[in-house]
Amino acid sequence: MPQALSAVYVHLVFSTKERRPFLRDPEIRDQLHIQLGAISKSLECPPILTGGVEDHVHLLARFGRTITQANWVKELKRISNIWLHVQGWEYADFEWQSGYAAFSVSQSSLERVKHYIAQQEDHHRKIGFQDELRALLRKHELEWDDNYLWE
Repeated sequence: MPQALSAVYVHLVFSTKERRPFLRDPEIRDQLHIQLGAISKSLECPPILTGGVEDHVHLLARFGRTITQANWVKELKRISNIWLHVQGWEYADFEWQSGYAAFSVSQSSLERVKHYIAQQEDHHRKIGFQDELRALLRKHELEWDDNYLWE
């Protein structure tokens, strides 16, 4: 086949360092989500939806063919970190956690994951980030060590 075609969807989740609630301001959070989408698009990983709450982000994207997952996440964090630092003095100490969780999403599950990401504020009135992430890890049958999951 002379073409390289790909339809790989990824649900990416990562947190602020120590889950600090830097993203409380809904306007900054919305702008950050737009920035993350633009960064992902520039890396040839078209975003489908970005969401989250004050201490973490969910990004659903069609994964590109020309970048590794580690480089995609590294660039998302690096560029958005720079952007946040210039948004005001209250973001001078902002950092993302070093790790992340990435889950494959089938075409048939895209709408369900989009709904899940869109409902993050309601979702987190009932469950905290740590319990949410543990549930996602269990659902995808990933093993983890709590000593290294939270920083």
